[in-house]
Amino acid sequence: MSDVSRETAARLDCYAALLRKWNPAINLVAPATLVELGHRHIADSAQIYDLAQPQQGNWIDLGSGGGLPGVVVAILAHAQPLTVTLVESDRRKAAFLTTARRELDLSNLHIRCQRIETIPDAAHDFVSARALASVKNLLPNLARQLASQGEAWLLKGRSWRGEVELARQDWSFDMEVFPSATDPESVVLKLRNIERHV
Repeated sequence: MSDVSRETAARLDCYAALLRKWNPAINLVAPATLVELGHRHIADSAQIYDLAQPQQGNWIDLGSGGGLPGVVVAILAHAQPLTVTLVESDRRKAAFLTTARRELDLSNLHIRCQRIETIPDAAHDFVSARALASVKNLLPNLARQLASQGEAWLLKGRSWRGEVELARQDWSFDMEVFPSATDPESVVLKLRNIERHV
């Protein structure tokens, strides 16, 4: 994670404390990973922000769950003109995200408690997803939510090559691959110019 201000570090610590407090009730992250929360989840999410380097605009995080990476992005971007929207259909998880927004004082953060497929088409500068679905299954929603020059940022595990190969059967897209800063078997994918084959 890039160097952050004392205020940002305090927000990240507060967010981690909220995750630990709520996790026994609604399983926001796998319980066994709580001991590695900072590295496994928060630093893992922060690398998307570090790679994308958003200066302004709007960011939407699909299937936010406990707010990874969306809440982390909002914390890191709190001093910038970047609006972050989290989409989470589970009401309990959405309630957690609303609590996090309030307790972390993140005025740049918005929560939509609905299914991804029901969100109106939009033109976001950035779309992110972590541990949500295969690349092929994500692409229809990424395409609907991205601006023409927008970027999709996906955190993917060891099976990413097979997922991309399958996705390219029906879709074309420009892709950059970045090694994960937190897991040698994982990558961060940046997708642009997503189009379904005619």
